[in-house]
Amino acid sequence: MTASEDKFTRQTLTEVRVWSLSLFSLRCTRDAGFRFRAGQFVRLGVRKTSGDIVWRAYSLVSAPHDEFLEFFSIVVPGGEFTSELSRLQVGDELLVEKMATGFLTLDRFVDGRDLWLLGSGTGVAPFLSILQDFEVWQRFERIVLVYSARSLAELAYQPLIHGLGGQEHLAEFTHKLTYLPLVTREQAPGCLGARITTLLDNGELERAAGLELSPEHSRVMICGNPQMITDIRQRLKARGLNLSLTRRPGQVAVENYW
Repeated sequence: MTASEDKFTRQTLTEVRVWSLSLFSLRCTRDAGFRFRAGQFVRLGVRKTSGDIVWRAYSLVSAPHDEFLEFFSIVVPGGEFTSELSRLQVGDELLVEKMATGFLTLDRFVDGRDLWLLGSGTGVAPFLSILQDFEVWQRFERIVLVYSARSLAELAYQPLIHGLGGQEHLAEFTHKLTYLPLVTREQAPGCLGARITTLLDNGELERAAGLELSPEHSRVMICGNPQMITDIRQRLKARGLNLSLTRRPGQVAVENYW
C-alpha cells in the first residue's frame, strides 16, 4: 500500500518505550499542521530495507494538545508492519499521514451521563487520548475505564492512568473516574480476573464500578480485537444499548481497523 508524498509527513522518533516482550510505545515529533480529535487514528508508514513503505492504522495515545504524537503497538510474530516498527530506534524516521480519521470520538453521542471505555490490549490507546482531553470531563458525570490484558505485565500506561489527577487541567475532575484493570490469564492484586464479557454476564463489572449500564444514562466505547467487539456489542444490544450511527443516535461506539 502506498501513499503519495503530499499525503504524509516525515517525523522523527524521540522515544521508544518497551512495556513487555510484545508491547511497546513510540513517540515522535508532530507536524505543526497536524490536527486530530481525541479517539481518532492515523496511518503510519515504515520504510523497509527494500525501499518499500508499509502502512497500518494506529490510534493516537497522545492528547490533541500535546506537541508530540504517541502510539501503542503489539509485536505480531512474523507481521510485516510490526516487525519493521519494533526495530525502529530514537532518531529514525516515521511517516505519518496528514489526515487523522475514525469514529471513536465523543461526538458519536448526543447525550449521556456515564461514559464506559472498554478496551483490551492496545485497544486502550484511544481512551488514553480521550482521558487526557478536557472535553470528556466536562460532558460526563461518571467515567469508567475498563482495561483488559492477559497479564499484569501487559497492563501498560499505569503511571499515566494513575497520574491523570496530577495534570493541572484535569485535577479537579478526575474524581469522576473509576479505573477497573482486568487480567485474564493470572491472578493479580487489585485487578478483576475475567474477560469483559464474563464480567458483563455475571454483573461483576457493574458491581465493581458501582454503576448500572442502562440505555438512558450509559454511553459505551469499545476498542479491541474484532471478536471482543462483536461479543460485547451482542451483550449490550440485549440490554437495549445500540450502535450510534449518523442517521440514528445510539449508546455504543466502536473502532474497527484491524
